[in-house]
Amino acid sequence: MSRLACCRCLVAALVVSSATAPLLNAADGANASGPPTSASYILVGFAGGFVRHDNPHHGPVKLAQRIGQDLPKGGSIQVFENRHRKAAYKSILRLLDSNHDGVLSDQEKSQARIILFGHSWGASAVVLLSRELDRAGIPVLLTVQVDSVAKPWQHDQIIPDNVAAAVNFYQPHGLLHGRSQITAADDSKTQILGNYRFDYQKEPVQCTGASWLQRVFTPSHMQSECDPRLWSQVEDLVRKRMEPPPAAAAVIPSL
Repeated sequence: MSRLACCRCLVAALVVSSATAPLLNAADGANASGPPTSASYILVGFAGGFVRHDNPHHGPVKLAQRIGQDLPKGGSIQVFENRHRKAAYKSILRLLDSNHDGVLSDQEKSQARIILFGHSWGASAVVLLSRELDRAGIPVLLTVQVDSVAKPWQHDQIIPDNVAAAVNFYQPHGLLHGRSQITAADDSKTQILGNYRFDYQKEPVQCTGASWLQRVFTPSHMQSECDPRLWSQVEDLVRKRMEPPPAAAAVIPSL
């Protein structure tokens, strides 16, 4: 074998060895020296209005049920009533605390893979929770607001700069209608994926399980809660954020 061929073989062996060493160490169990791993993805949804977190007709609940069927290993998905934002915050902290010492290290915070979604008051709760996570130094992958309605003391328009990407779906009609536009506190840190308008006066959808009050007084807002087209788009966005980035191929330099 020529000297050039030997050198190529040696470089290839070194590349393969360095690439596989962490995997072999991790397989050693108790002997692994790497940092503890937190939940791979943490998904939190918020129900709108006075809807219960387990209402089977509600958009966020149905979304959580679908994604939960094939959630990546180590992941977590929960839906909360919008008034239980503090409980959601504590749940996230607990899931990120991989060594269970009650304190989040910078490394544990950096491992956060958080996606938040909600409807109506629940969509506003998404923004408020993002701000609370921002104050704690915890990043958020994606926020999704569907027909976002803020309570009088809330502000659901400005997305904090710990959020990597945010998207807003809304409809413009009726006593209750969602915020038509969200903006980033810092465009260099947060990508606004879009503000998408749905018009149920032009393209109505059928909803099951809605009350007569909703059907009479807030029909368009009600339809944003159950619209399968809208929630299918939300699901696609969420799933894309959970796709692992393509692995970098090892390149052997020419000698």
